[in-house]
Formats: sequence, C-alpha cells, structure tokens
Amino acid sequence: MIEFRNAGLDVDEYDVEGHRRCVTVLSGVNLTLSERRVGVVGPNGAGKSTLLKLVNGLMEVTSGTVTVDGIDPTIDGKAARRRVGYIFTNPMSQLVMSTPIADVELSLRQRIRDRAERHETAMRILAGQGLEDIAGRSVHALSGGERQLVSLASVLAVEPSVILADEPTTLLDLRNREMVRHAFERLEQQILCCTHDLELAASFDRVLAVEGGRVVDDGDPKEVIARYRRRMMIEGQSR
Repeated sequence: MIEFRNAGLDVDEYDVEGHRRCVTVLSGVNLTLSERRVGVVGPNGAGKSTLLKLVNGLMEVTSGTVTVDGIDPTIDGKAARRRVGYIFTNPMSQLVMSTPIADVELSLRQRIRDRAERHETAMRILAGQGLEDIAGRSVHALSGGERQLVSLASVLAVEPSVILADEPTTLLDLRNREMVRHAFERLEQQILCCTHDLELAASFDRVLAVEGGRVVDDGDPKEVIARYRRRMMIEGQSR
C-alpha cells in the first residue's frame, strides 16, 4: 500500500542571470492507494512523474511523508527500493545486457547464486510474459513492446510488491501498447502508472488526475478521465 500524507516537493530554480526562485512541483498530496492498478493522468509538467519518484526515493519530499508498505523512502531508501520496481518510458534506458535472458539473470544475481538455477528462474520469468521464444535474441532486434516486457520481466525478477511505470506506452504503436496493457492486467503486484494513454488508464481500478502540482480528481477511471478530457478541451479553447 502507498500512502501520501500532505506530501509536497519544492525545488530551487535559477534563471540565466543566476537569480534563485523556489518552485512548487507537488503540494498537499493526501492519498491512500490500496487498489491493485492505479493510473495517473495529467498534462506535461503537472507533476505525474514526480509523484512516482517520491514512492521509491528517486526524489524526496520537502514536506509531509510518503510510505510504501509502511516504509518511508527518505529514511530507508534501500528497503523501499527492494519493494518497488521502476519501469522507464524508454526500455533501452534500463536494459543493460544484450539479450533478454542475460538482463533478467542480472536482476537475479543478488538472490540466486547458482548459475543453472538462475538461468532456469530467468526463463520462467520470461515465459510468464510470453517471451521465452526471444530469450536469446538481441534486445536491439525486439519490438518496442517486447523491450518493455523484458524491462518488466527484469523488474519482476527482484520480486517487488509495487511497480511504478512512467509513461510505459508513450513510444509504442497500438499493437505494442496492447501487449503492455495485457501484461499489466496479469500482474499480481500493485502498479502505479502515470500515462497519457487514456485507454490504458481506463483499464485500471482507480485514476488520479494531477494538474499544476496537485491531485485535482480521484476515483472511477471513466469518470475521472471524462472530466479530465473536458478540462483539457476547455483549456485548449481558451488559448
């Protein structure tokens, strides 16, 4: 379970002349996220990715608290990151080995010392994502969706209880977006996903709308997304 208690983040910015100003990135976030699949929608620069990064300590709150399974990442970041996996927008940002099997085996190295057992476990994890037939293929020869699923498999190898996904379908075509959506539906772990893909968000159990550094809507996916669309249309027409 993920909890935000009056969580906020202020950062310092400097202009070209070196003048400093304090900018609020997120403010007054109060959430208890217990649903298995939670989506976060909002315009660019709204604070969606920051919300995710506060959960595993990639960024730290400057006010309030964030906890995951009762652990505060600002106090024990290592323990939080053991429970939280992170999927980037571009899977090539996190795939460091040349093949899917090698990448998943790398994730398993800390907890499985025996090479044969590690290989067998990696193949089982890849098979769970339908990737067993491409286990030895170069990651550069895979489709965008296959690469994203390999990233997911590598994250699952460390057995997290929560998975954070930052715009996981942005670079994908329709077929590959569907691959990722179906993979997320099968996950047992809790997933918190920020996305511009409103079809993906609509398939979740709960959706948050973040705008201007605040959570402005929260609830049923279809209702939250419909209101978000209306606000964006009104804003677009007023420009």
